[in-house]
Amino acid sequence: MANAGLPGTAGFVGEWMVIPGAVKHNFWIGTGAATALILGASYTLWMVKRVYFGPVANDNVRTLTDISAREFLMLGILAAAVLYMGVHPKPFTDIMNASVADFLKHVAVSKL
Repeated sequence: MANAGLPGTAGFVGEWMVIPGAVKHNFWIGTGAATALILGASYTLWMVKRVYFGPVANDNVRTLTDISAREFLMLGILAAAVLYMGVHPKPFTDIMNASVADFLKHVAVSKL
């Protein structure tokens, strides 16, 4: 998910910072960067399709079973939580605000 740049993942934050900065510097460089990110995400999806959903070539792998409904539910909940945190991060950042503010006060004090 992070490689495709979905909200809430490190890839999204990186893309969000790079694209506007590149466009501000030069429109064509920003366009090239956005195109490269789109092509990278599409290559990743193509690779996942071939690796995970392609034919099984190994007999040992062929005997393995798919995930159960319980495992699928847990992975689905985790994926939904990641996407929710990316789209609506305020409740999570409000919880961290006090500790981050204290940490910044501690770091700002000179150690010399």
